[in-house]
Amino acid sequence: MTADFNLLITLDVLLSEGSVARAAKRLRLSPSAMSRALARLRETTGDPLLVRAGRGLVPTPRALELRERVSQLVLEAQAVLRPAEQPDLKHLVRTFTLRTSEGFVENFGVALIARVAEQAPGVRLRFVHKPDKDSTSLRDGTVDLETGVVGKAAGPELRTQGLFRDRFIGVVRSGHVLAECEITPARFAAGSHISVSRRGLDRGPIDDALEAFDLQRQIVTIVAGFSTALALARSSDLIASVPERHTANLRTGMRSFTLPLALPEFPVAMLWHPRLDADPVHRWLRGCLREVCAAPDATP
Repeated sequence: MTADFNLLITLDVLLSEGSVARAAKRLRLSPSAMSRALARLRETTGDPLLVRAGRGLVPTPRALELRERVSQLVLEAQAVLRPAEQPDLKHLVRTFTLRTSEGFVENFGVALIARVAEQAPGVRLRFVHKPDKDSTSLRDGTVDLETGVVGKAAGPELRTQGLFRDRFIGVVRSGHVLAECEITPARFAAGSHISVSRRGLDRGPIDDALEAFDLQRQIVTIVAGFSTALALARSSDLIASVPERHTANLRTGMRSFTLPLALPEFPVAMLWHPRLDADPVHRWLRGCLREVCAAPDATP
């Protein structure tokens, strides 16, 4: 016979009360339903468990042997099934791995580390580079949380939540000719450009937007990251096109301008695997990240 684990709760209450009527009242069952439950327990255990003695019931030796074990099992089952308690952040020791898009750590890392350290000094953040949009590391647990633009390569089972919207802007060194004049599509296209592509591509949305004006930019070099593009633009006459919020701290002392093109904003989100969705500590970390990215002073 297959055991019904709900019978453990019934048995625990029966052995505790020593009365079918009181057990029925405590479990909000009718006396007849409780009697049927006792009959099932007797059949399952092969023992009468409670036998009549005068006007009451007394436990058998088998029932006395089971009482402590059953009570402990019920407590353990209830602990497993109840919602996780809020963690004691001050005494929590844990390391989270965050896979972040280019520029995220430079612009949001300091504020996030400070917020985490203030609330949970034993929590350590490990930031790793994001070379692609493959979500395998979230699935296999090597990464706890990821930031970036949600692409088609992201697994459909992943949880996502928006953090902010970003847009591409142009950046040149201080004193560059574009810093001193009105920037038109033609003037923008006429300069020497840096293309940013993790896959080494020499064409992107900016080139498509310029094509609408029958213009083509001259790409002098292709780099894998925005920080590299800005470092080159800072020391040359090259023009870099980078996300505004992701590169705020990296552009200090440079001239930034709105691109003279119709390019839409794009959402930046955080991603995580569903197995961590209900984890109270992971939920707390996600809250810290949302607050940091939403803060008005998160970027200069």
